[in-house]
Amino acid sequence: MELASKYSPAEVEAKWYKYWLENNFFHSEPDDREPFTIVIPPPNVTGVLHMGHMLNNTIQDVLVRRARMQGKNACWVPGTDHASIATEAKVVHKLAEEGIKKTDLTREQFLEHAWDWTHKHGGIILEQLKKLGCSCDWDRTAFTMDEKRSKSVIKVFCDLYEKGLIYRGVRMVNWDPKALTALSDEEVIYKEQQGKLFYLKYKIVGENDFAVIATTRPETILGDTAMCINPNNPKTAHLKGKRILIPLIDREIPVIEDEYVDMEFGTGCLKVTPAHDVNDYMLGEKYNLPSIDIFNDNGTLNEHGAQYAGMDRFAVRKQIEKDLEAAGLMEKTEPYTNKVGFSERTDVVIEPKLSMQWFLKMEDLAKPALEAVENDTIKFYPEKFKNTYRHWMTTIKDWNISRQLWWGHQIPAYYLPEGGFVVGETKEEAYQKALSIVNYPLSIDDLRQEEDVLDTWFSSWLWPISVFDGINNPDNEDINYYYPTNDLVTAPEIIFFWVARMIMAGYEYRGKECFRNVYFTGIVRDKLGRKMSKSLGNSPDPIELMNKYGADGVRMGMLLASPAGNDLPFDESMCEQGRNFNNKIWNSLRLVKGWEMIETKEIPNENKQAREWFYHLLEKTKIEVEDLFSKFRLSEALMQIYKLFWDEFSAWYLEIIKPEFGKPIDKETYDQTIYFFEELLKLLHPFMPFITEELYHSLSDKNESIMFVQTTIDKDFREGTILEFEETKEIITNIRNIRASKNISPKEKLNLQILACKDATHCVFTGYNDVIKKLANIETIEIVSEKATGAVSFLVGTTEYAVPIGNLINAEEEIAKMEAEIKYLEGFLKSVAAKLSNEKFVANAKPEIVENERKKQADTESKIASLKESIAALKG
Repeated sequence: MELASKYSPAEVEAKWYKYWLENNFFHSEPDDREPFTIVIPPPNVTGVLHMGHMLNNTIQDVLVRRARMQGKNACWVPGTDHASIATEAKVVHKLAEEGIKKTDLTREQFLEHAWDWTHKHGGIILEQLKKLGCSCDWDRTAFTMDEKRSKSVIKVFCDLYEKGLIYRGVRMVNWDPKALTALSDEEVIYKEQQGKLFYLKYKIVGENDFAVIATTRPETILGDTAMCINPNNPKTAHLKGKRILIPLIDREIPVIEDEYVDMEFGTGCLKVTPAHDVNDYMLGEKYNLPSIDIFNDNGTLNEHGAQYAGMDRFAVRKQIEKDLEAAGLMEKTEPYTNKVGFSERTDVVIEPKLSMQWFLKMEDLAKPALEAVENDTIKFYPEKFKNTYRHWMTTIKDWNISRQLWWGHQIPAYYLPEGGFVVGETKEEAYQKALSIVNYPLSIDDLRQEEDVLDTWFSSWLWPISVFDGINNPDNEDINYYYPTNDLVTAPEIIFFWVARMIMAGYEYRGKECFRNVYFTGIVRDKLGRKMSKSLGNSPDPIELMNKYGADGVRMGMLLASPAGNDLPFDESMCEQGRNFNNKIWNSLRLVKGWEMIETKEIPNENKQAREWFYHLLEKTKIEVEDLFSKFRLSEALMQIYKLFWDEFSAWYLEIIKPEFGKPIDKETYDQTIYFFEELLKLLHPFMPFITEELYHSLSDKNESIMFVQTTIDKDFREGTILEFEETKEIITNIRNIRASKNISPKEKLNLQILACKDATHCVFTGYNDVIKKLANIETIEIVSEKATGAVSFLVGTTEYAVPIGNLINAEEEIAKMEAEIKYLEGFLKSVAAKLSNEKFVANAKPEIVENERKKQADTESKIASLKESIAALKG
């Protein structure tokens, strides 16, 4: 294949993704190879690709592609989540635009609209992932509400109910007045809000006095059923046994006593509203207080709201403040900052509400899941998230699994005409159970199914099992081969929602871990450190980025700046860096392919030296990359390969072997260069799949895809060769710097003197003379006991080198420069000497730090001596 003059990402990407799909390269079936399995964190079915998805799925693709290249049977299962709250909200909004209210539809009619919406929008994000290069097994695409997954969810609900782990009861829940559903504790985001502390006056019955209560929510006084004081508080002792009147409505309530009340907060008096505060609810249970719910589901006040019935809760807060002041029942207000819970989905203030809900007992399920992470059966990267996980698992509460929605898995509980309910996977199964417990005539149509659906997470917690149908068919070939999965890549904010619950489900239904490693990505932020979001308008369109910089460019740009668990400060220039690297790779191969090749035994010595050096450096880098992958330090692994290609292969190796203009290169060096290029492409392929596939086929006529080509590692690389060559590069760099600082043309041939070498056998660098001569344009290299008059010297290690430059420079200017450098170095030497003369520093610092300071001292002294000699030589 002849390479085009410019790299065209769009053309290359379309061609090779089509090739991969047509050849079914991403598909996996159980065989005798070692499996490598990843399940995608299923994006919302209504979603489109955002920067977080880009980062997360690029990392997954890197891991999967690398596994394929290791000869493993890699299986990456894609899919989407039905996202009850988000999807229902979008469907309700769409219907509203058409003039249709949800309440005007039957459940079945609404679900038809929801399925239409899902079929229309559900595949968008998966198609976008293909553009990114994701190598998912698309034949295995799953949806949390498809037939197999739905059957799995219902089966698990029934099983957990039969085990006594699912129960139904009235509890204080987090109510979302916009989505009109309960939320789990994990779906509530607490934000700091500036509000007021209202001091309200409750008249004491039978006295001409008031008890003052401080509250942040004056509208809830309409639901008060008691006032509570601490029995040990002398300031409120006069209220013991009294009764008081609720302001504005004059309903009489008792004063109760409990040590729960904080004597230091407010006035020491606490209003008790069991229907609208979690702690008040517990006090109500303890003292058998009535519970008065004053709110409708949408956050307006109901018939218990007196004159405020029908008004929104926040409008009531403003109005009741005015009314209390007018009635002389407001003592004062104070500014007050507190944390208020908001719905993660709708971003409205949640309302604590007593509600009949379904719950899953978590305590026993949590035990094996906590132990698995504590003993590293499941490893977290970075490890710091173990602490977060441990804290949540040791304070875990029962999971509210019911949602008051229509879109989702309808709870398989069926209510009986004369009270009670039965649970069954199907209505027919429930009917048979019902017949065995009732003593009255009953038809199947008499059963009424629970209206609520299950929390979306109740389906996704089964994901690593259900994608292989391991719930319905627990001994099938797929689940036995692919489970447990290998790696999970996800965001730390869903460690409780999803990660912890999947681990619990894994132990409950498979008796083992569901994955072995969890890689937590950071949050993608803008240059100002803000989280990217639609509302802020600071999130670029990933598709536009890929159109502009190519998928490989965007993948690389994001990965270079995304260490595990740390936030990614995204800057579009990173994608530009990625595109530039693509162009560098492309142009490097074009350069090599443009050379004429000749069969000859006369191989330039510098070519032999360069090949030997780069071979050992390449093998060393492979080992380092392996180690970084094992620690999930993917960003560092990519940086190692990037530097190897750009800084070593392109800037040094190709420069050394490049033939003179119009002259050929020897075949042996050419062939090894092509081999090096192939090895570099293999290292890069998991990160940059498109350009590496294109160039792999350009190296020679390849009938295979690069994604299955394994690489070998020579663990016996020679570190000495690498170090010697590093010193050679340093010599060349110093000579080039001399040319630049003295304005000597690169075409001007120079000579190099090596001092302090007794003979050639003691001078390390004579073996690399040909490389130095070629890249530094040196005519002769000689060992001398004294450097030439007017020579400029430099040190590499402890060896001094000198470049005689004679009349090529202005002696006075050079002396002035060197004297200035000596002055600076003497100041630096003084600070180092001060450190080393400090007995405390020498005694307490680490030995290697002290040794490093001594080395600085010796090197600086040597540089000063060399500069002084150069000055003396110039002065003649």
